[in-house]
Amino acid sequence: MGEKIQKLLIANRGEIARRIMRTCRDLGIATVAVFSDADEGMPFVREADEAVRIGPAPSQESYLKIEGIIDAAKRTGAEAIHPGYGFLAENAAFAEACAEAGIIFVGPSPSAIRSMGSKREAKALVAAANVPVIPGYDGADQNPEILAKEAKKIDFPVLLKASAGGGGKGMRIVRTEDELPDAIAGARREAEGSFGDGALLVEKYIERPRHVEIQIIGDQKGALVHLFERECSVQRRYQKIIEEAPSPALNEELRAKMGQAAIAAGQAIAYYGAGTVEFILDANGDFFFLEVNTRLQVEHPVTECITGLDLVAIQIAVAQGESLGFAQEDLRLQGAAVEARLYAEDPDQGFLPGSGGVIDWHCESLEGVRYDAGVEAGSEVGIHYDPMLAKIIASGSDRGEAIRRLRSALRHLSVQGLVTNREFLVRVLEHPRFIAGDIDTHFVQDSMGEAPALSEAWLDRGLIAAALWAEAERREARPFLGASLAGYRNSRFALESVEFALAEEEYGLRYVALGDERYRFVIGERELVVRRGARSGRSIDIEVDGIRSSVRVVWEADQVAVQHDGIARTFTIVPRFPDASGEDVGGGCTAPMPGKIVEVRVEAGNRVEAGDTLVIMEAMKMEHSVVAPHEGLVTEVRVSAGDQVDADAVLVIMEDEEAAAD
Repeated sequence: MGEKIQKLLIANRGEIARRIMRTCRDLGIATVAVFSDADEGMPFVREADEAVRIGPAPSQESYLKIEGIIDAAKRTGAEAIHPGYGFLAENAAFAEACAEAGIIFVGPSPSAIRSMGSKREAKALVAAANVPVIPGYDGADQNPEILAKEAKKIDFPVLLKASAGGGGKGMRIVRTEDELPDAIAGARREAEGSFGDGALLVEKYIERPRHVEIQIIGDQKGALVHLFERECSVQRRYQKIIEEAPSPALNEELRAKMGQAAIAAGQAIAYYGAGTVEFILDANGDFFFLEVNTRLQVEHPVTECITGLDLVAIQIAVAQGESLGFAQEDLRLQGAAVEARLYAEDPDQGFLPGSGGVIDWHCESLEGVRYDAGVEAGSEVGIHYDPMLAKIIASGSDRGEAIRRLRSALRHLSVQGLVTNREFLVRVLEHPRFIAGDIDTHFVQDSMGEAPALSEAWLDRGLIAAALWAEAERREARPFLGASLAGYRNSRFALESVEFALAEEEYGLRYVALGDERYRFVIGERELVVRRGARSGRSIDIEVDGIRSSVRVVWEADQVAVQHDGIARTFTIVPRFPDASGEDVGGGCTAPMPGKIVEVRVEAGNRVEAGDTLVIMEAMKMEHSVVAPHEGLVTEVRVSAGDQVDADAVLVIMEDEEAAAD
């Protein structure tokens, strides 16, 4: 047995750093966090026993600097480093640098990482071990003409994939020959930006596949087992958003076959530590090797729920040279678990990532529910890192119970201050296809559609709660007349007025206090008598038409965030005397989010068609195209490649054809 680890440095951030710290506390191991300038106020920094500042916000200058991480470990006396996932987790050079510095790397061997780091080499290795692989091209010649030729040989549709990484970065589905040039260029650029390697694979694209992965774990003495499967088919942008274990698609026979294939893949590279073998499963029950993630996965908690194991604790034990302590026949499936990834993104705008301050973070303690969060109230979510805020995991005696618990947890979770996918996740969990287990990797685009419009009843309660909260705030702010009724008039027909904006709509409310916490509200043509109940913390009880409900309200400057019945919206208080200043750019095309300009495809004087790409941006590790809203003439370009821009910054100004002709 190796020397026991006394202090461990976590070369990561956010929720995974906090999750690793939790196990370390249980084991009595001291922790060291590393943080960039952008993260100095984040919870994981405060919760570590020690924390080392390692550089500016860009990950290339902080979390990806191997020498800086190693130096932080040496300075603090950490005997081991856990890489988490992402950043340096699958970097063989980092694992080697740890070994050279005499530091334990909590992960697999550098040779295992290197052999699976290239999808091309990984595919050849596992094929030699009789693991089924997808037909495709994985050659060293990366000339775009060769890639295009091989794609045509395989026949469309084909899938372009970054050879050096995962997570959907550098991935494109190509259905026609005309799409190839832009798809190859975009995939290569994204792969280089994410992994420093633009090499691509071309594979036959399997229609309507399921994404099923097998968790493997082994020790340094040769023992290797699988911990059953996870279903990860609910995805957007090729990235998982809901994962579960076990998969509703597998029976015992298929589970055994996939488990054996995963172990064969692990044995081919003498794997130890925690890893995941990912497969594509088609409608006929045939499965094909996708990749091996030589690290802990984001979705590892669902495996912990169904096995009762702490994967981080096992990783640390294996890194110390200990045996697994159990064999395959000792493992049993226990119930079911489902995990949802909470992102700062807007599902109604193509899942565009967002940024901003978290002004409210409130999660209820519920049976069978676990929250792995990277943020809290007061956290600032920037543009430099992945927009995942938290993972919410629910377990139960069966799949149905786990789904119901997760749905309830998400409906009651309050995360305000920025747009998130919380309500979208609830809609997924409510969808009949998901409940039936009838899912594939196209589920989101094929089945989800647009979010339903807000009901009039929700709007009434939301607006009334916002108005009553504002009235209570004003009352408490009056030092001498705090006990008087705000909105009170000698005439019952003289009403107080307030106006809120939501998206492009404005809503006017008029109300008067009737006494005994009763109010008369006029909203449009509707007149409602409302009784205000208790106001505690950030919740206010209101009774409309005899039905009382609790509404969570968060007030920040001119913004009022309101949540009830699982739906949250942020109203803006419309000022009585609006500021008329501000630039009017007419036909300006603006940045949909803060980010970096990667490429500018037009210049002043160009005529463009509707839908033509004008500018390509990068934000939160993903590329986004800003396209022409209509046919017209480009009159001004305000950005260049490499520029950092804020959300709503004007990028290109253009006139429509009629205006240009005048």
